[in-house]
Amino acid sequence: MTSKTILLHPDDTVAIALEDLPAGIQLPDHGITTTGAINRGHKIALRDVLAGEKIHRYGQIIGQATKDIKAGDHIHSHNMGMGEHSRDYAIAQANSPLPAIEDGRTFMGYRRSDGKAGTRNYLGIVTTVNCSGSVARFIAEAVEKSDWFQRMENIDGVVPIAHSGGCGMSGTDEGYDTLFRTISGYARHPNFGGVLLVGLGCEVMQIPALVGAGRLRDDNNFRYMTIQQTGGTRRTIEEGLKVLREMGEIANKATREPIPVSEITVGMQCGGSDGYSGITANPALGYASDLLVRRGGSTILSETPEIYGAEHLLTRRAVASQVAEDLIARIAWWEDYTATRGGEMDNNPSPGNKRGGLTTILEKSLGAVAKSGTAPLAGFYKFAEPVDRKGFVYMDSPGYDPCSVTGQIASGANLIIFTTGRGSVSGYKPTPGIKLATNSEMYARMSEDMDINCGDIVTDGVSLEQKGEEIFEMMIRVASGERTKSEQLGFGGAEFVPWQIGAVM
Repeated sequence: MTSKTILLHPDDTVAIALEDLPAGIQLPDHGITTTGAINRGHKIALRDVLAGEKIHRYGQIIGQATKDIKAGDHIHSHNMGMGEHSRDYAIAQANSPLPAIEDGRTFMGYRRSDGKAGTRNYLGIVTTVNCSGSVARFIAEAVEKSDWFQRMENIDGVVPIAHSGGCGMSGTDEGYDTLFRTISGYARHPNFGGVLLVGLGCEVMQIPALVGAGRLRDDNNFRYMTIQQTGGTRRTIEEGLKVLREMGEIANKATREPIPVSEITVGMQCGGSDGYSGITANPALGYASDLLVRRGGSTILSETPEIYGAEHLLTRRAVASQVAEDLIARIAWWEDYTATRGGEMDNNPSPGNKRGGLTTILEKSLGAVAKSGTAPLAGFYKFAEPVDRKGFVYMDSPGYDPCSVTGQIASGANLIIFTTGRGSVSGYKPTPGIKLATNSEMYARMSEDMDINCGDIVTDGVSLEQKGEEIFEMMIRVASGERTKSEQLGFGGAEFVPWQIGAVM
């Protein structure tokens, strides 16, 4: 590292600017002079590159030159494109397990009757269809205004889970199955001390289908009703208030107790990524992920369009060939899914990503995969499919953050960790989210929304290992009840976004 740039791999074609660089500034460590202004987080050519030649960052191909490039030039969308790329999947060839850490670390969580562990203790009102969303919110508002609820000190709040789907859809396709898993996953979530399921009554997503022959939850704190059967809005609010009071009496008896950190499941996300994401916050989170996995915990990586072109770094870590093949098959599904809808996978980097220095999806994906650490890939899961294996796993999802997080929570994540370079103000319920800033400038500007600054890896020489330990320790504190910035600000009421696949009819 120099004072002005960082070289991430000795084979790289580019260095990354650590500050805004004017034209004509000498970079003696690289023996070059900038030919034009280069913003911090953006790429500088270290040598002449011919049109069509591959360009490397992280020691991996991130694109190819679309025109001749001179040493010292700014490399970005004007002179680099994705180009053709091939991948060596090397399936299951680098899946050695990490050494276990047996130090007995615990967090203070809620042990549920089904054996799962919660990090929060909410009452949930889960809806089957958009038509019952407003009534769910009315019930939640009535509960929060009631005198009896104010006395329930062990309940974190009431969470109405409303969404835009549940009807006007096929009842037999992938979209239905995906929403079914999502609603079921929230209803079962251990961060809910009690759940009321509310439907309209005539929707495609029927309550009897969700409940089946048994119950969605093994405890006695689960009820369901439809607005049509109960007698309309007012009566449903009255009945819902009565039911939630009964469930609240039970949920309020729950207390935190020491639980092994192996019961923590972290959903890992990045949003508003920039040129620093793959240098600071993402690899630091990867180190923290390894620390949890080595203690028997679970971490979930998602956002399939945002690992595109870097999936070979995951397939080689797969514990079995089937895990890798499931991931590869889903990549092919995404290629077809986007192509048949007039898109392409390289359209993924957003305008904010590009302003932050990311040019192609290959470059963005390599940084995103850094969140996964070095642990073997223990499993592949569909969106919102229950995660039933320990270790580092993958859950398929769109790259759209609130949608992806919704799937991770439905899969069982009781903690979310979210890295951001441009600045995210998201938060989630019932699962708390920790936000990591990739750069110190944004952290200073948005400190009321950020939980940890990872920019000091660059500005102050903090090691990735030190930052990973800091993230891990905060993980335990938040799982034990410490409120994150997004919780303090009241986020989580609008971030339930199920993945809507298929026609709306």
